[in-house]
Amino acid sequence: MNSPQFTAEPSPLPSPSDADPYPVPYDVIIAGCGPTGAMLAAELRLHDVRVLVLEKETEPAPFVRIVGLHIRSLELMAMRGLLDRVLEHGSRRPAAGFFAGISKPAPEGLDSAHAYLLGIPHPVIVRLLEEHAVQLGAQVRRGCAVAGFEQDDEGVTVDLADGERLRARYLVGCDGGRSAVRKLLGVGFPGEPSRTETLMGEMEVGVPQEEVAAKVAEIGETNKRFWLRPFGGGAYSVVVPAAGVADRAELPTLQDFKQQLRAIAGTDFGVHSPRWLSRFGDATRLAERYRVGRVLLAGDAAHIHPPTGGQGLNLGVQDAFNLGWKLAAQIRGWAPEALLDTYQTERRPVAEDVLDNTRAQMELHSTEPGPQALRRLLTELMDIDEVNRRLIEKIAAIDIRYDFGDGPDLLGRRLRDIEVKQGHLYGLLHHGRGLLLDRTAHLTVGGWSDRVDHRADPTAALDVPCLLLRPDGHVAWIGDDQQDLDAHLSRWFGKPAN
Repeated sequence: MNSPQFTAEPSPLPSPSDADPYPVPYDVIIAGCGPTGAMLAAELRLHDVRVLVLEKETEPAPFVRIVGLHIRSLELMAMRGLLDRVLEHGSRRPAAGFFAGISKPAPEGLDSAHAYLLGIPHPVIVRLLEEHAVQLGAQVRRGCAVAGFEQDDEGVTVDLADGERLRARYLVGCDGGRSAVRKLLGVGFPGEPSRTETLMGEMEVGVPQEEVAAKVAEIGETNKRFWLRPFGGGAYSVVVPAAGVADRAELPTLQDFKQQLRAIAGTDFGVHSPRWLSRFGDATRLAERYRVGRVLLAGDAAHIHPPTGGQGLNLGVQDAFNLGWKLAAQIRGWAPEALLDTYQTERRPVAEDVLDNTRAQMELHSTEPGPQALRRLLTELMDIDEVNRRLIEKIAAIDIRYDFGDGPDLLGRRLRDIEVKQGHLYGLLHHGRGLLLDRTAHLTVGGWSDRVDHRADPTAALDVPCLLLRPDGHVAWIGDDQQDLDAHLSRWFGKPAN
């Protein structure tokens, strides 16, 4: 495998034209240093793209919320050599019980070497991804909010809240559901506002654990938005439906929690000493466009939905993985025409599907008789292995198939971490390049060797002679004909270098 040695300093860019009033010190400015922004920065740096990440907050969030990395996100971490580092800070649990909290065992034989859920504190995954990006050479500036921008044929001029002006070739908004970049861009964000809200916090209780567990088990039979779970150190994670929909910027009080606990459980469990308090709603919205010229959107800036199923962080990280190599190709000058537009055509339908399944799950959380009857029916249907498997694969994002045209079912899908000579497939993808996995040992990547690695391996655990993987691990071609391969190399990786 001919992988170039990574250099901490990116290759120099051509000087801006005399007509350009601002120099271009950055290729890409990313607004927002959450998981999506940090992952995107790291993916761009794999290709020596000069990246600046702007984060409006000066410090990480003061509260610790546990999030779950689903199967596909764990695979992405493995592809970039991050999985062992992430596993050190998380707790594994079976890949089960995701859909609407319906408790069913994990299906056997899920098509992944990482068929589990990893619970990990949100600040920890953000820190790990940010450290990864910085180690690769990305710059991160905190306390910097985007106040405005203007784009032209050559780049984007970004105005910060403190009056500073920056210049880059592209701007990507990874700045959350209230994205300043999306609003300034004028992209519509249609959908439904919150109809219900849920209070979430971490606090201590004043009654025995057995009493808490008994009451939670009783209420949890019908109310899936209610729980008190031991969190460690004497604290409990508390989730309870709110009395109504309030301003998201207005944090709930301990009294709000007590009032709702008494209303639903008949007791406030003596809760006290809160560590943090928050609220979330069920607003569901999807950006009309993911790209306008040189400005793009990713993560919650492009889509928001209720947290049921735990898909939000995963969806954003997977957006970044899809966008990173395509934007890098555009900047590096080898992107085929319209490659960057495939970011929207591939990822927006995935977000639509996530929004639909979270809508369905929220309906199944309702305590009304109709949704409860539907929940009982679905619970029964999930005893059928294929139904349970289908829903788990949907939540875990391993059922995605991008439309690459006619071909075998594997075309357009991600490939599991199969065994190859001297290791596993994902170990060959750490540099973020394409890969030709060749069981015939008769093919070549020729003039694309600066972008695509070639591994001749007759022993690879494949049912096809050869396949071409994109940097995001999706199968771009299957076959054994050199001419056909060359056509597909051109489709995804542009013109050959020689």
